[in-house]
Amino acid sequence: MPELPEVEGVVRALVPSVEGKTIMKVELSETIYTSFGLGKQCIVKNMAPNLFVEAMQGMEIKKITRRSKYIYFHLEKNKERFLFVNHLGMTGAWFVVQSLDDITEEKFRKHVHAIFSLQSGELLVYSDIRRFGELRFIKKMEEHPPLLLMAPEPFESRACDFFLEKCELPKYQHKPIKEVIMDGQVISGCGNIYATEALFRMGIHPARKTNRISKKRKIELFEAIRTILQESIEMGGSTISDYRNINGEAGGMQNRLKMYGKKTCPECDTATKSLIIGGRTSVYCPKCQH
Repeated sequence: MPELPEVEGVVRALVPSVEGKTIMKVELSETIYTSFGLGKQCIVKNMAPNLFVEAMQGMEIKKITRRSKYIYFHLEKNKERFLFVNHLGMTGAWFVVQSLDDITEEKFRKHVHAIFSLQSGELLVYSDIRRFGELRFIKKMEEHPPLLLMAPEPFESRACDFFLEKCELPKYQHKPIKEVIMDGQVISGCGNIYATEALFRMGIHPARKTNRISKKRKIELFEAIRTILQESIEMGGSTISDYRNINGEAGGMQNRLKMYGKKTCPECDTATKSLIIGGRTSVYCPKCQH
């Protein structure tokens, strides 16, 4: 699943490509319509597909920003402002192309679920192989409460204090530290990849209970997370499996990962071990991480 650096990379690529452009026409996949007819919500959330199409047409994309792992398209029509929120899920990807044939990887071309025809003649295309992503059109944040519960951005000055305060709450004290730092209400944008890397860098076992880590070590861990996230942003994120920046571009951070997905520890050559924490596979070095 794309984490903060990957989503940041997508936003930085989308900004010069589509900001200031107007959506003239919207087409959704048959999968979205069929799903809605069966009482489900595939990709397009909290709105009937035909109403989503109607709402989005004629919208000017005023600005594109990131919040945690979400992409915010700030829209305007008839001087009224709206928000189009996208979560990439596990395999969501954006393309800005002249035609669908310009999407070079067949797996993305076969799983196009939304086409936004822009006034400029280009197509803003959303593809999602596993269909866990979300496209959500809202007037204000309160319409989707999870957006209001996210922790501060990790680069904000108050983010570390916020993290420390959360760690003291009874609901988090006895949880494994890895599960806590992957919680978006504790730290924004840190998922399995970067949690794994930060814990390895700090020599902390992923299953160690949060209340068994000193305040000093928690601060150091938070700084390690922040540093790794920034490093990954500069490298264009990690391309693991199906993650792509817009138009199929891959990131480079995967070449710098030291523990995620590794069979042996790069520091001591010990075979790595894994266990399930918070529903995710956690790889660690039994010798270096305690």
